[in-house]
Amino acid sequence: MSRPNPILPLKQATYGLCALLFLAVSASQAKADAENYTKTLGSTAWIITSDADDETSTGTGVLVDDEKRLVLTNAHVVGDTRSAVVFFPDIKNGLPEVMRKHYLDKVVKLAQPGKVVAIDRKRDLALIQLPKLPAAATAIELAESSTTPGSSVDLIGNPGGSDVLWVYTSGTVRSVYDKKFRSNYGQHDFRVVETQSPIKPGDSGGPVVNAEGKLVAIAQSFSPNSALVSFCVDVSEIRAFIDSSWKPAPLPTKELLDNAGIEHSKHSTGHYQVEQKLAGGTTQDVFVAKDTEYFQRADVRKIWSLVSVTKDAPSTDLMMRLLRQSSATKIGAWAIEKNSAGEHMVIYVAKLDATAPDEALKGTIEYVARIAAAMNKELNPKKDEKSAAETLASWLAK
Repeated sequence: MSRPNPILPLKQATYGLCALLFLAVSASQAKADAENYTKTLGSTAWIITSDADDETSTGTGVLVDDEKRLVLTNAHVVGDTRSAVVFFPDIKNGLPEVMRKHYLDKVVKLAQPGKVVAIDRKRDLALIQLPKLPAAATAIELAESSTTPGSSVDLIGNPGGSDVLWVYTSGTVRSVYDKKFRSNYGQHDFRVVETQSPIKPGDSGGPVVNAEGKLVAIAQSFSPNSALVSFCVDVSEIRAFIDSSWKPAPLPTKELLDNAGIEHSKHSTGHYQVEQKLAGGTTQDVFVAKDTEYFQRADVRKIWSLVSVTKDAPSTDLMMRLLRQSSATKIGAWAIEKNSAGEHMVIYVAKLDATAPDEALKGTIEYVARIAAAMNKELNPKKDEKSAAETLASWLAK
């Protein structure tokens, strides 16, 4: 009878001890994750917005100030709108109701109408202020400093491809760095927390918290090359944004025109056409861009009018005249555009602060119309109306 190997039981005991330790650590970690989820849940919001075409989009936000009732989210979640519908989780017996239908069926009871009070497109951040908060809503605590690579993070979001809300995701920080990049929503420049965790459309604006449940970032986007690589806006950017002077979000063009009482029609290109009446019973068509343009925190709205379309290049005399007038005009300037057909268009263009009041919009439209009409009369071109319309449409479609 062979003697038993004395090492084997030792190995078995060692493996058994390791397994027990692993299970204990896993159970402890799972409990910590569950506690972090519960702690963060009360600060997390589901956000619904709609654009000028009444197309609805959704995202996520996080309550950062319960005294001022401020919900933080991404600028691209709210777009150009200044209003949003905000839901906080309906929690019963410690667990949230997660079905979307539950909230959509109880909008009056569970939703809050929010007003977009600040926006920073460069950082892709926005603040929504609510008239009141549900009793269970709690403001999240912001981390004092950035997280570090290798740290574990948790995220709560509302992915659009799911029927459920308040979805939990865990991940690991890959890197923290300054990043300049362009997304579908514009040019961005902010400190990024890059994580190894899936972020889906609808998760944007969701809180990213550390092991202590403190906010270290909010979800922003994911890599087009890897669904597991996500980009989040670092807490240092969030603090700087909240502490800065707030800049209001521009209104959608249609809403702005409606509020100002300006009659308009929608061009086939999506831009808005205004038939401005002038002295003597004449009219001049003026166009207001459907989208705003921006650089850092400067948002502008383009307003322009077409004066003439010719096959011949503008003469030196005309170019000098336009140049002199551009230097003399109060707002805007003359531009010469050439389309794919080789035709030259003389256009007067103004760019207005996209957050300017109604009176400024009315005045700019009238001013553009007057300048364009005066030059139109001065040039008195022989216009082919059909050709001009086609040329204008091709330019608008750029």
